[in-house]
Amino acid sequence: MSSRRVLISTGELSGDQHAADVARALRALSPDLDIEAVGGAALAASGAHLVGSIDDLAAVGLAEAVRQLPEHVRRLRALETAFRSGRYDLVIVVDYPGLHLRVAAAARRHGVPVVYYIAPQLWAWGAWRARRLRRCVTRLAVILPFEEAFFRARGIPAEFVGHPLVGRPCGPARADACARLGLDASHPVLGLFPGSRPAEIERHWRLFRDAAALAARTVPGLQTLVSGVSGASYPDPTAIVHVGDPSLVFGAADAAICKSGTTTLEAALSDTPHVLAYRVHPATFAVARRLVQVRHIGLVNLIAQRDVTPERLQRAATPERLAQDLIPLLDADSRLARAQRAGFAEVRERLRNVDGEGAADRVAAIALGLAA
Repeated sequence: MSSRRVLISTGELSGDQHAADVARALRALSPDLDIEAVGGAALAASGAHLVGSIDDLAAVGLAEAVRQLPEHVRRLRALETAFRSGRYDLVIVVDYPGLHLRVAAAARRHGVPVVYYIAPQLWAWGAWRARRLRRCVTRLAVILPFEEAFFRARGIPAEFVGHPLVGRPCGPARADACARLGLDASHPVLGLFPGSRPAEIERHWRLFRDAAALAARTVPGLQTLVSGVSGASYPDPTAIVHVGDPSLVFGAADAAICKSGTTTLEAALSDTPHVLAYRVHPATFAVARRLVQVRHIGLVNLIAQRDVTPERLQRAATPERLAQDLIPLLDADSRLARAQRAGFAEVRERLRNVDGEGAADRVAAIALGLAA
């Protein structure tokens, strides 16, 4: 049925890659499918026809988000017109709930089925928004194993499809990674992952750098490696700053300090022992502490449902505390390092869906079932 047309929409770079994987999976299952997309370079490379760019949407911070509101409104109006005209047989939205909950609601108003891939984290806070989500999605494709039961209990047809990072190509072996980065593989390597957003780097860089310096006083020959981003500033580094694929840093590192977020899952999938550290503005933390309904903030600990990695937040995130956490993890044979790797094995197993399919393949199968 070559007349079938699907819209895939994403709003930022990480979602663009996940959406591109879905587009390729759709094409493999249905070569004649017409795929249009709001996305970036990854979606364009997948063969989808771009009808909008994420360059017009991406925003970090409240002020930037306010400035993007006119573009959100313009994009939403254009999509509503397309939904009303019957242009699309299915819509797949990926993450980015600020816009996509509105896009999904508009599609459903005009009878277009909606698959929402990578659900809003209502289980952490905002469970009251489940009613809105229930009204605007046909199927919810979730990537964390506990999310399926959470959303189904609230009347939302959810399916755990596995995590998109599972099954991605592994990074290089340690010796190869060290050679490519100019490191001595016979000495320990500490990886630093302060984040990619300017505010994250500003809050974390000096903390991570100083913790590494303290650890180096105890661990002979310790080499420090930073997973950096282009254009960011890393004042007074006593480290190599690698800008590019973070899997190279994970490949070389014996242990790491990671900011909260998907980075901790990447560490677990790379089998890299780590400590989580995160700082936000004190006012933001005060609000979050009243709203957040989960015990852990680290995805590894959330999935394992126990303490696998240390979480050091706000005032508890000090160079001295982080160095104390890190030193035993730099010894691969230490009890703490072995315990973390055992926990990572559990997490990796839980992130796979029961059928063993890749997440994008499962999303594509769900989507084609709705677009039939």
